[in-house]
Parts: sequence; C-alpha cells; structure tokens
Amino acid sequence: MIGLGTSLGKALSPDSYFLPSLPLTPTTISTFSLSSLSFSSNNLTGKRNSRNSVLRRQSAGFESEPELTSDSMESDKELPEFNRNLYPNIEPYSSGFLKVSDIHTIYWEQSGNPDGHPVVFLHGGPGGGTSPSNRRFFDPEFYRIILFDQRGAGLSTPHACLVENTTWDLISDIEKLREHLEIPEWQVFGGSWGSTLALAYSQSHPDKVTGIVLRGIFLLRKKEIDWFYEGGAATIYPDAWEPFRDLIPENERGCFLDAYKKRLNSDDQEIQYAAARAWTMWEMMTAHLLPNNENIKRGEDDKFSLAFARIENHYFVNKGFFPSDGFLLDNIDKIRHIKTMIVQGRYDMCCPMMSAWDLHKAWPEADLKVSCSRCWAFC
Repeated sequence: MIGLGTSLGKALSPDSYFLPSLPLTPTTISTFSLSSLSFSSNNLTGKRNSRNSVLRRQSAGFESEPELTSDSMESDKELPEFNRNLYPNIEPYSSGFLKVSDIHTIYWEQSGNPDGHPVVFLHGGPGGGTSPSNRRFFDPEFYRIILFDQRGAGLSTPHACLVENTTWDLISDIEKLREHLEIPEWQVFGGSWGSTLALAYSQSHPDKVTGIVLRGIFLLRKKEIDWFYEGGAATIYPDAWEPFRDLIPENERGCFLDAYKKRLNSDDQEIQYAAARAWTMWEMMTAHLLPNNENIKRGEDDKFSLAFARIENHYFVNKGFFPSDGFLLDNIDKIRHIKTMIVQGRYDMCCPMMSAWDLHKAWPEADLKVSCSRCWAFC
C-alpha cells in the first residue's frame, strides 16, 4: 500500500488538499498541524519523551475542529472547515547514496532546518519510493526532514530487486542511515506500508524514537491483504477490479497474489510489465476518493510499476516477513510509552479503518483521529 504524496487528504491538484485539522486539547500548546506532530523542547536537547510529553502545535494556519474520538466517531456531523494547503515546496540541502549491503544502495536526502528536530519519513508500497511533495508534510523551520527510498524503490539501486529485501533489512537500513547522519534519535512518520514499517522499526529500536505519526494504518494481516487483493474492495470498485482480475486466467484466480507473483517474476519482461501495470493501476484507481489522473498515470510508467508491483507482491506473499499474523499488535508494549498519533480516513479503501481501530484498541494510549466523510486517508 502506498502513500501517494499526501498524508491525510484527498489531492485535488498538486497544491490543493482536503486536510482535516486536529483539535486543540489540554495536552497541546501553541499550534499543531496534522503533518507536523512534534514534542516538547526536551526532545531537541536529547531528553527522552514520556507518556506525558506535551504536543507542540506548530503554526501552519490550521484551525481547531471538534475532536473525533472513539466516543464521537459515529456522529454524522461534518467537520466545519478544512485547510487545503501543505507547507511550501522546498529543496534538499543535502543528499546522497548509502551502501547498506553488498547488493543494495539507498538514496537519502535532507531538507528543512539542519538544526531542527529530526523526522524520518517512511514511504508506502513497499516499492513506492519518495517524492518531493513528501517534504511538504513538515514545517521546514522546525524540522530536519529526512527522506529515503527503500531497497529497490525510487532512486535506490538495484531497481526492483527482491534479493535481500525484507522488512528486517529495511529496519537495518533505517538504523544505518540514522547513524550515517549522526542523529541520536528521531521522530518517525509513516503511512500505509510506511505505518507498518514505522511500527516494526519503533518496536525494534524504541530508544531511538522520540514520537510516531501513523496514518492510513496497514498491519499487513491476512484479512487486510484479502480485502484488497482477493475481491473485498472490488465490491466498491468493480470497474477498476475487472482489468486486474481479467489478466489472470479463471483457473488461477484462487489466489491473485500467487498468480501475480508468477507473472511479476517471469523470464519474459513483457509479461512482467503487463502484470506490473495491472497491479499498479488497481491500486492507483482505488487510492483516491475521486479520480486523480496524475497518479493514475504512474500505473502506465513501466519503470515505476515494476518496482512498485514486484516489491509489494514480494512482501505480501511473504506476509511481511513477520513471524505471526498479529505480530505488530502483539508487540505494542514495546512502544506503548512513546507519544503517538494515529490518523485514519473512514472510507480508505486500500487501508480500511478496521486496522486503525484494532491498533487503537491494542494501544489506547495513542491518540486516534478519524477523518469525516469528506476526507480521505491515502494508502
């Protein structure tokens, strides 16, 4: 599942989004925006945050709205206002490539304030790669913004490579990058597959995490995979589903993951590309509440589609390389103390709300926000 350049809203154009702002609560001070969760200034001096950490709400023109909690989520009332703007476009002040294994080299970049609070952005897919718009989630005056392309994705090499490409390899890469950039600890921000990786990384290295922002929750459980790839979401998007389905002969439709794996790893490159386009187009067509032609075109890009589809399929066939279906939920105690915000779109097709709700029940200490019917959390 991929975050396509927005964290919480429906992109209408490259510069226009429906973004619900978060409420001002007794635990927040100053101003706070959806895309710029940070913590008390203690974090900037190297002190560990605690369950009682104070959220710093950064000024970005976001107005307060009623809080959507577990007690109020069933209300049909629409939120009064939405801010449609992310932070301005910025360019990296440094970038490079880091060799993380004998095979893989990952692209990384830094933007924003070199002396600011470090935050690492974990992109979706897996295989989706980063884009310049990802920098716009964060206040560039406050944050030291780190983006990187995971193994085989984006500018990382070798392209679309599945060898030595597992969740645990990516967690190791995140640590290598943190050490390379000489960052003692950082905030973690991830959506969709990025939320999966954010949870797995934070559970592996809780002492390196100052806070977590998760949106469009994806826990990589069988019921989530079955919903999207075995016909569940097809009940909402039958028109987008049929081309994905029809690439596969009827006698192989018992498991679409396996059928696509066979084609995405074919010795015939044209078969690979055809499968990659169909796989990617299915997700691009369902990742938005309203059609987004800019992102739909990505499904027609053979290079992007091949990495996106092959790597996603590789991870999903292998169940995220987790030892059990509920692994991330079973290990919440390791990160229960870390200040966390969960943001979920109720009508997210790729990452259905059941996952955010299950995470909320396992982790009530985390702050859950659910967007109203006019909003959309991308997966």
